[in-house]
Amino acid sequence: MSKRRGRVLVPVLVVIVVLIGAVTFVLREPSPVGHFRSAEGYDRFAAAYDRAMAELPEPERTLELRTSYGVVRLYRWSGAETGVPPVVLLPGTSASTPMWADNLPSLLRVSDVYSVDMIGEPGRSVQERPIVSGEDQARWLDEALGQLPEEKLLLFGSSLGGWNVMNHVVHRTGKVAGAVVLDPATTFNDLPLSVILRSIPVALPFAPKSWRDDFNSWTANGAPVEDVPVADLIEVGMQSYAKQLPSPTRFPAEQLAAIDVPILVIMAGRSVMHDSAAAAAFAEQTLRRGTVKVYPEASHAINGEYPDEIAADVAEFANSLA
Repeated sequence: MSKRRGRVLVPVLVVIVVLIGAVTFVLREPSPVGHFRSAEGYDRFAAAYDRAMAELPEPERTLELRTSYGVVRLYRWSGAETGVPPVVLLPGTSASTPMWADNLPSLLRVSDVYSVDMIGEPGRSVQERPIVSGEDQARWLDEALGQLPEEKLLLFGSSLGGWNVMNHVVHRTGKVAGAVVLDPATTFNDLPLSVILRSIPVALPFAPKSWRDDFNSWTANGAPVEDVPVADLIEVGMQSYAKQLPSPTRFPAEQLAAIDVPILVIMAGRSVMHDSAAAAAFAEQTLRRGTVKVYPEASHAINGEYPDEIAADVAEFANSLA
């Protein structure tokens, strides 16, 4: 089994902890901000993070940007000089920059690339103030993006990263010239009850890895699971990091209709995270400046399955913004 196949399953792994409100309530810890539960847990995570980052090209720059909610870690890679705004990558929940190993080579042919470790998620960003709403999440990201030298940026998110992209353009636009969302969860359609029920036991930090493997294979439409550095990183993060973030919820249709930013929506036709056809139709109906595509054979792990095709669509979309 190739390392790429393991990375293909990353978005599947990271959605395990999505919208499990009851479990989150039961496991909630007294600290109001996300944190590692122990020094030993942080050390394990840091080692796994370094191993997973070794799968990516060496970043040109590593940035630490202070915001009202904490310090944000970003990485920058120089790509082709195409005139396209830099692409800013937002990972899914419980993931971080290493999840983009399959996408970076093709995206760097489109433009420069930044990647963000999200505040409140296991990664190298540090949360210092409670985040209690979508507006809070949009505010810290806007403050971070505002410190980058470029005048225009292209936001790009997969799974819950897609939700965060949409949340940002719902509340703030700032430098965002356009946005790309890959099979965004809880955005244009609700999670099926089957996903929620299957997620509850594997969302527990003490759940055995075999439970997560079974869930991952099911959400990736039967694809086999293989341990790779980025998958190990997410496993360690889920076990060692206590998150204190509000659960994402769907945006009202009127909020989506009010967005005045061009958006490329790429849905996975075989995703078990939602009814993709219904989600695509809803996006087409509500987004005034939306372009909607469906990859018929893609699973929710779409970013690792079709990196070159996605990059080509991103390039076409970005060039249309000029």
